[in-house]
Formats: sequence, structure tokens, C-alpha cells
Amino acid sequence: QEQLVESGGGLVPAGGALTLSCPGSGRTFTSYGMGWFRQAPGKEREFVAAINWSGGTTYYADSVKGRFVISRDIAKNTVFLQMNSLKPEDTAVYYCAGAKDYSGSYYSSDYAYWGQGTQVTVSS
Repeated sequence: QEQLVESGGGLVPAGGALTLSCPGSGRTFTSYGMGWFRQAPGKEREFVAAINWSGGTTYYADSVKGRFVISRDIAKNTVFLQMNSLKPEDTAVYYCAGAKDYSGSYYSSDYAYWGQGTQVTVSS
């Protein structure tokens, strides 16, 4: 069974950093695009970052561009989200997602597999 399990969330002060990890199992996610989305309380899930199958192309939401970096380790079937200069407005549950094809995407409908999420809380 295909599975994505996020880890690395936690509580950090504003200006701090966290790195989220998402290993995949039950499917060779290495041939597919991967993405990170987030959902804050009372808000809709929103796109954060995505990466294509090779890691050669990345996509970012304007709100995180220059602060977050998405990457992947093909050998370990794992995608990462390095988050720097965190702000209170980054507080949310962060979800890892596996795309339906080789490219990354801004749209949640282009993803077929989702993790359970990991909480990131940034204190002011």
C-alpha cells in the first residue's frame, strides 16, 4: 500500500528553522513529482512547494519563495522541505503529496497520494 509519512514538525520561535521529511513506501515515488501543502486553522489547504521527478525543477508559493527549499533524495525515496526564517503565519499542518505524473504541480487535484500531516507552530 502506498504511504507517505511526514516528520520533522514542531514548535519554533519566529526566525527559526525546521526541516520536514517525507519518505515514501509501497510505490516508487521517485518517478513522480512531489509536493508540500499546508492548512492553517480555519483556512483552506494551500500549495507550498513542489518538485519534479528528477529534482531539476521546483515550484514555490510566493509566500515562501526565498525562505523554503524543496529537495528530494531519489535513492531514499524521500522528499524534504527546508524551512528558514519562519514566521507565525507559517503555522499550519504540513502535508506531503505524491503527484499523478512526473511533474510537480501547484494544484492539489494533480496529486494522488497524501500523508497524514505534521504540525508546524511558529511562536511570535
